[in-house]
Amino acid sequence: MTEMVYGTVPVQSGEPILPRWWNTIDRWSLSCILILFGIGLLLGLASSPPLAARNGFEPFHYVKRQAIFGGAALIALWITTLMSPQLVRRLAVLGFLASFAALVMLPFFGTDFGKGAVRWYSLGFASVQPSEFLKPGFIVVAAWMLAASYEVGGPPGRTFSLVLCLTVVAFLAGQPDFGQASLVLFSWGVMYFVAGAPIFILIALACAVVFAGSIAYSNSEHFARRIDGFLSADLDPTTQLGYATNAIREGGFLGVGVGEGEVKWSLPDAHTDFIIAVAAEEYGLLLVLCIIGLYATIVVRSLIRLMRERDPFIRLAGTGLACAFGVQAMINMGVAVRLLPAKGMTLPFVSYGGSSLIAGGIAVGMLLAFTRTRPQGEIGDILISRGR
Repeated sequence: MTEMVYGTVPVQSGEPILPRWWNTIDRWSLSCILILFGIGLLLGLASSPPLAARNGFEPFHYVKRQAIFGGAALIALWITTLMSPQLVRRLAVLGFLASFAALVMLPFFGTDFGKGAVRWYSLGFASVQPSEFLKPGFIVVAAWMLAASYEVGGPPGRTFSLVLCLTVVAFLAGQPDFGQASLVLFSWGVMYFVAGAPIFILIALACAVVFAGSIAYSNSEHFARRIDGFLSADLDPTTQLGYATNAIREGGFLGVGVGEGEVKWSLPDAHTDFIIAVAAEEYGLLLVLCIIGLYATIVVRSLIRLMRERDPFIRLAGTGLACAFGVQAMINMGVAVRLLPAKGMTLPFVSYGGSSLIAGGIAVGMLLAFTRTRPQGEIGDILISRGR
């Protein structure tokens, strides 16, 4: 399979691995990821002590765990960035099969930790959420199927990828986990669009999603409760959304000051799903805009580099990973400001969570592996030469 294309950095075949990695990686995106992780630790210092006190732990118990999980995530990210696209694809297939099997077995061996949705396996010392690891594996596998449809006499990859997508979405919705299901469906839709899908198929899929949503609203109390809370004209100030909205409003432009925020004492998920509310209250709009800028930089730079890629598999997989990363951040922040119904989705590299951090490290590592500079001609040069 053709390697990635971007830039003009000369790379010698005999150059040592680390210097070659440093010269070919997207250093701007890598720096943004490290900054996001640092911000996550900073916000963890502010948001997690109240939870630790309620659970009988020492004040920085969750910060230490986040540092450990984050360190593992960064190691996984770095190892993944060293891989070739072919090796990333092979490992993604194995990872997808393992995580999908774990997803299927959740109703029998999983737990809901009192949150009403069976999404985790409890290991005693930690928990694992299979859907977090399923996403990057699914994106790469679906991109492989879609890319196969470009080949002369190749398999019907678009149909296979659609069946796979609907199967994964059905299992996620059954937990229920409509947030992850919508993210998987969105990622596949973006790749399908980039692969040249007929517009009427995307319209039909959108109508099917609306229809499925109406059925879920009628038959799922969990789903209906969140939709009703989102659509209600009156916001209960004692709910999570009420506390988060008030904290964001109180923070203003510069925030109330480090350690002076109150929302962390009221929100049970202040260190995970509503971490952006803690950032807005204590550090103000300035830090929130900085966080948004970091996510935007990673996504935009990745898409620009992928636009010059001539291998359809790498282009599709990278696009799906970049869009999933950016949309997950948008969903998390959109919920906090009540632009979207509550989803229970973490903010990548900022929120606390072992599965989220490590799976996020693997996913972004795949993205950085796909967007590394390769010593070969760009797609524009190829198109020009063909036109002569």
